[in-house]
Amino acid sequence: MRSLRLGLAQLNPTVGDLDGNFERIVAAIGRARVLGVQVLVFPELAITGYPPEDLLLNPSFVERAVQRTCDLVPHSAGMTLVVGTVERSIREPGREAELFDAAAVLHDGHWTGVYHKHHLPNYGVFDEKRYFAPGRGNAVFVRDGVTLGVSVCEDIWFPGGPIGEQAERGGAEVLLNLSASPYHAGKAGERRSMLRARATDHRAIVAYVNLVGGQDEVLHDGASLILGPQGESLAEGAMFEEDLIVADLDLDAVSGARQRAPRPPGARTPGADGELSRVELAACAATAKPALPARPGPVARGPEAEIYDALVLATRDYVRKNGFDTVVLGLSGGIDSALCACIAADALGPRQVVGVSMPGPYSAGISREDAEALCRTLGLRFYAIPIVDVFESYGRALAPAFAGRAGDTTEENLQARIRGNTLMALSNKYGWLVLTTGNKSETSVGYSTLYGDTAGGFAALKDVYKTMVYRLARHRNGRSAAIPERTLTRPPTAELKPDQTDQDTLPPYEVLDAILEAYVEEDHSVTEMVAAGHDEATVRRVMRMVDAAEYKRRQSPPGVKISPRAFGRDRRLPITNRWRG
Repeated sequence: MRSLRLGLAQLNPTVGDLDGNFERIVAAIGRARVLGVQVLVFPELAITGYPPEDLLLNPSFVERAVQRTCDLVPHSAGMTLVVGTVERSIREPGREAELFDAAAVLHDGHWTGVYHKHHLPNYGVFDEKRYFAPGRGNAVFVRDGVTLGVSVCEDIWFPGGPIGEQAERGGAEVLLNLSASPYHAGKAGERRSMLRARATDHRAIVAYVNLVGGQDEVLHDGASLILGPQGESLAEGAMFEEDLIVADLDLDAVSGARQRAPRPPGARTPGADGELSRVELAACAATAKPALPARPGPVARGPEAEIYDALVLATRDYVRKNGFDTVVLGLSGGIDSALCACIAADALGPRQVVGVSMPGPYSAGISREDAEALCRTLGLRFYAIPIVDVFESYGRALAPAFAGRAGDTTEENLQARIRGNTLMALSNKYGWLVLTTGNKSETSVGYSTLYGDTAGGFAALKDVYKTMVYRLARHRNGRSAAIPERTLTRPPTAELKPDQTDQDTLPPYEVLDAILEAYVEEDHSVTEMVAAGHDEATVRRVMRMVDAAEYKRRQSPPGVKISPRAFGRDRRLPITNRWRG
C-alpha cells in the first residue's frame, strides 16, 4: 500500500506575537516528529496570527514575519512542512512590490516552494484585498511518489480553480488546505459539506487544517478534517481547542477511486488556467512510524453546547491575550449577567471573576439575593456596593439645572451610569477587565445606556439574542446548576423605575428576535417581514430603533461573532443615514 503519514497542527496563535507563534509551531513540529509524521501542515497565517489587519502595512512587521518563517527551515529536517505566512515579491522596475497570503513549503532543511492565495475574500469580516495581491501561479509538490496540492482557505470554497487545476492537470492525490475560517453557529457543518464535495469531485484526499482561538471579534473553531476520496472522514480535529491530527493516508484508495470514475478525456476544470509547475522534493531518510494512539471520536454538541463553548473560548482568549487575568461584571440578578458570569467562570476559573451587586432605589431584594447565590454556587468573589446615596447626591447636584423638569429616562440612565462608573473604578484600582453583559436584542434596538451598561472591555453576549440567552442558561444549568431558577423565570427588568419590565418598552423577545434576525442578518424589507406574518407597525418600530441605535453600537465594546452576520465587522452602516427601507 502506498501511504503517507500526514499531520495537521491546529494551533491558537496570537496576532503579532511572531516569536511566540514561532515557538508554538516548533513545539508542534517536535510532537509530530515523535509520531513519525512525514508531512505536517499548519493553518493560514500561523506565523502572524489572523487577521493581522494593518500590521501588514508595517514593513518591519512583514520583514520579521518572513524571517521567522525562514527560521523554520532547519526544523524541517527529515520532514515536509507547509506553513501559513506572508511573502513579499521582489520590487521590479516600474512595479510596486506585492504582498501575498502564502503557504511556504519547507522540505528537509530547504525552502522548496511557496503557494500564494488566489481568492481574496472581501466580505463580512474579511478585508484581504486591502493588504494582499492575488496569487497567479500554481504548483504541485511530489514527495516519495505522492503528489500534493497546496491551497489557502478561500481557494477551496470555489469549485475548480486552483485546487481543481492541481488535481486534474497536476494529478494531485492529496489536497492540503491551510485555513483561518471564522466561526459562526453551524459553520463546521457547512465546511464539512463543502470539503466532502471537493474530495468527491476530484477523487482526492482533502486535508483541511483550521486555526483555533479568539481574535477580537473573530473566533476560529478548529474542527480540522481529513476526508477520503469518497468523502469519508479519515480523521477529525477537536472544536475549540488546539490539536495535532495525525493519520496514515492510503494513496491506493485515490488511485482506485480514479480508476472507477475517470475524468472524460480532455475535461477541464472551470477556472483552472495558467502556469502549473511540478516540484519534486528530494528523498528523505526513511521515517520510523510508531503505532498511532487511538483518537477519541468527535464530541457531539447540540446548538446550545456549541455556542456556549464558543463563547467560553472567545472570552478566555480575549482576556488572556490582552494581558488580563481577572474580570469584573455587574450582577443584577437577571439572566444576562448570570450567563456572563458562568461563561467567565468556565473560561478563566471562578476565582478570577468578581461579581458586583449595585442595588439602586428600585432594585428588588431578590435581585441581590439571586446575584449573591450565583456567586456562592460558582465560587466567585462578590461585592455589594449600593448606589442609592450616590444617585441621591447626583439628584441634589443636578436639581438647579433640572428645575421645572419632570423626572424621565434621564434619571433612569443616571443609575446605569453610576453602575458603569463603579465597575470602571474597580477596573482601574485592581487592573480587572470589565465584562459588559448586554445581548444582541438590546444592542440592536439601543435598549442600553451609553457610558452606563455599555461601559466595559468585552461584551460576551453582543451577538447572542435574548431568546438564545435563555436557551444557553438552561444548557449551562444542565452541566451543573448555577443560575437560580428565579432568575430564569422572572420577567426581565432593568429596575430603573418602579415595576419596570423590558416589555414596557420592547415587543416580546420572541417577536423582537424574529424581526431582528430578518432585518439585521437577512436584510428583509417591511413587505417581506409582513408577508412572513409580522405586524407592520411593530416591524417599522423595530426597524426605526435599530437604525437610530447605530451611534451607540459604534461606541460599545467588542464582542465575539457567533451568527452569520454580527454587528461591527460584518454589518457596517453609516451613523448619519436617512435611508428607511
